[in-house]
Amino acid sequence: MTAEPTFAAVDLGASSGRVVLGRLAGGRLETREVHRFANGPVPLPDGLHWDALGLFREVLAGLRRAGRPVSVGVDSWAVDYGLLDASGSLLGEPFHYRDARTDTVAESFVDTFGAAELFSRNGVQFLPFNTIFQLAASKGAALEVAETLLLIPDLIGYWLTGQVGAELTNASTTGLLDARDHEWSPELARAAGVDPALLPALRGPGEVVGELLPPVVAETGLTGTSVVAVGSHDTASAVVGVPARTPNFAYVCTGTWSLAGLELPAPVLTEEARRANFTNELGVDGTVRFLRNITGLWLLQECLRTWGLTSDDLPSLLAGAARAEPLRAVVDAEDTRFLAPGDMPARIAQACRDTGQPVPATRAAMVRCILESLALAHRRALREAAELSGRDVDVVHLVGGGARNELLCQFTADALGIPVVAGPVEATATGNLLVQARSAGLAGDLAELREIAARSHPPTRYAPRTSTAPWDRALRNLPG
Repeated sequence: MTAEPTFAAVDLGASSGRVVLGRLAGGRLETREVHRFANGPVPLPDGLHWDALGLFREVLAGLRRAGRPVSVGVDSWAVDYGLLDASGSLLGEPFHYRDARTDTVAESFVDTFGAAELFSRNGVQFLPFNTIFQLAASKGAALEVAETLLLIPDLIGYWLTGQVGAELTNASTTGLLDARDHEWSPELARAAGVDPALLPALRGPGEVVGELLPPVVAETGLTGTSVVAVGSHDTASAVVGVPARTPNFAYVCTGTWSLAGLELPAPVLTEEARRANFTNELGVDGTVRFLRNITGLWLLQECLRTWGLTSDDLPSLLAGAARAEPLRAVVDAEDTRFLAPGDMPARIAQACRDTGQPVPATRAAMVRCILESLALAHRRALREAAELSGRDVDVVHLVGGGARNELLCQFTADALGIPVVAGPVEATATGNLLVQARSAGLAGDLAELREIAARSHPPTRYAPRTSTAPWDRALRNLPG
């Protein structure tokens, strides 16, 4: 990877991170992963946190293996943040979004502010861990002395360059951004109990953040490398990496979470959208990601952890799930009981009992229950998104880690009754790298970026194999 300019994507997921190199050659994006590392919550006496310093150490380790990239782009999960004091020092490790401190605060905040009024301002789905609720739940000296709030990718960018700012796609997930003018809302900040001055200046995907600081250069050996803002919410980058060749597409970005929705030119801020718990988050080039956040493969990940298994055990479980009886029991993947870490098989079993369904008797049957439940959640979200927005959907692009899961892809096609196109698996890194390449003048509009993605990662197509009637019946077993 030396003939053409290279770019480095730092892609931080909720369970793992990676550094991926990319270059454009012959109209395709060639990629190579140079570093992968684990990520996860750290329980401390005051709650659940992220090891942000450890993540930065791993980022530096990856950049040491990156050769000589023109630029670096950083993306991560949404909503979590670090606080800096006046000297720029981090005031404690960032809280993890699964920490329980927002459990009761979120609903009381909404009751006080007004659910309809809040949604009309920020257009964001109600999730108890939204940044606005985390701030409302914050106690202690850190917030009192903080000068700046930085979301995770902006924090990593600050440590790389010394430059403070907030990238728009991730800022739009906080609940603090006005959904219409795409500016911070002082009123929402004050409602959360913080000074609006805590929120840094906004920047868009493609803007240069800054050059690497001398200590970073000394640590990594990189010279002449800049940091470029990308779609720093990982889903925003993943949607750029969707290899769509038609405007009438829907997407499901699968990993720990499933984010299922549409790309629109403007937000949908109707009362019906609020009641259906949709969110309007910003994408690249001023687009809107109209979607619903669904607990995704987290359900399966937690089952594996509870059973004392690893991903190496997954193929045999999936083979057993393929043979298990179809649609014997399903659960609501959006049920908040599944959010926290813990004994996931027991919680799924209880959810089945609560709805009068048989409890999966084997691990393979439990895996089938999870995957069919996710497919139903994808179906519900995408059909409602199409109805609420007036957009026809001809095909679903399923990208991210779940694109490897053939059963999940097939079940999603069967449940929706339309084709599912799976891949790329590393859609987030793909979108991250493509935005950097465009910033360097090597690519054009979103349609061109997606054409490059389609040429670079030939996807797999899943046609529906059954009628949707069994899935219609299965939905009757779910609340609501």
